[in-house]
Amino acid sequence: MAISGDVTDKKPKGIRRLGEELVLWRDLDGNVVCQGARCPHKGAWLGDGRMKGNAIECPYHGFLFNPEGKCTLTPAMGRDARIPGSLKVPVYPVREKHGLIWVWWGDDRPESELPEIIAPREIKENDRVYDTISWNKPVHYTRYIESVQEFYHVTYVHRDHWLNWLDFMFLYGTKKKFGLDGKENYLKATMIHNHHVETDDDGMTFRYSFDHGEEDNPERSIHYVITFSFPCMVHVETEAFATTSWFSPIDDDHTEHIFRVYEFPQLKPILRHEKLRRAMSTLQCYLEKYVQDPQDYKIMARQEPRISGGGVNKFIPVDEMNAKFIKTRARLLREARERREGVVGAGELSDGMVGDLDMATDEAGSGQPAQRPAEAKRRTPARSNGRSRNGAHANGNANGSGNANGNGSANGNGNGRAKGNGEAVPAAEEVEGWSEDRAAARS
Repeated sequence: MAISGDVTDKKPKGIRRLGEELVLWRDLDGNVVCQGARCPHKGAWLGDGRMKGNAIECPYHGFLFNPEGKCTLTPAMGRDARIPGSLKVPVYPVREKHGLIWVWWGDDRPESELPEIIAPREIKENDRVYDTISWNKPVHYTRYIESVQEFYHVTYVHRDHWLNWLDFMFLYGTKKKFGLDGKENYLKATMIHNHHVETDDDGMTFRYSFDHGEEDNPERSIHYVITFSFPCMVHVETEAFATTSWFSPIDDDHTEHIFRVYEFPQLKPILRHEKLRRAMSTLQCYLEKYVQDPQDYKIMARQEPRISGGGVNKFIPVDEMNAKFIKTRARLLREARERREGVVGAGELSDGMVGDLDMATDEAGSGQPAQRPAEAKRRTPARSNGRSRNGAHANGNANGSGNANGNGSANGNGNGRAKGNGEAVPAAEEVEGWSEDRAAARS
């Protein structure tokens, strides 16, 4: 939902996630509180409120709401007034982990029964110094995720800004020519070699390994390992850098991008002080925010259709990571719908994926791609034993988890709902359903 350091005990932080307005603040013990951001009195925005003791104060009439969401003071009625029980705001279970704030978006259940937050070893076991920032863009989160699950677009998208010379020199330049041949080599890097995808035992994490380089000189390549975990985390690692992105759905038209850069391993012997290494990560964060990401956004803003899904585009074999994401997301949506409607699940495909997915074909329309991707290591994803209130999130759809990191939330992750045939609901209905389903369940 947000970066831990962005929420303090000084001032509430108002946000919008999954089409709902929320407010985050810390109680006197330093615990994060996540509540609905509209005062039940006259609908004022609590994100503009103040902290008062162990409560948040409405900016309009000074009503106080405690961490449990109950109104504890209505100044206009006096300190001894009997406060109506309906004066309360909804409260959402939250956790802090990996430097982020996560919310449970699934069914009501005791804290002890909430599942663990899904995070791959690249996050759990990473002890490197890092910095994290966030920003939002008017893009659906599925397109954002696709954009960082593959890197063969970089040669064409990230070639014109003068600051891209840093990538040219350090990633593609040779020591023999002091990095000055970087752009020449960068523009030659058009082909993906040795690509394959593996799936973790939980079925929620994929790893895409490939080399990006010259077609005529495969030895001159950069090796990438891209790790994706549902609902919406993408970790990118090469010998030169490592980054993690979480894509939190604000609504069907906007996404919060939480971006983390880890220290450069090669700089550790040179920059002994941790603060200096963190400063380098901070610099890279801002380069991504103000240079690289706007270049990607220029493309994403004009993509059609706006929401990615099965059958909407023609993938090629090197898009196997994108394909696996789209097809698994379709399966998770279907399973969530089945749980919500009490439907017995249909037979699962051997790779645990459903949903139509188009591959580019030859003119004869053979239905076969021009070349087959390297055979991926397949494992059967775990079946879900959890329930989802609105069936919208990926995390919980596979293991009962509803955690939604800034990535949007778990069981509500912009994955949306599904129609009876497993097809994604139209965008407007999807967002509307997030709030409607939760309101119905709570009432």
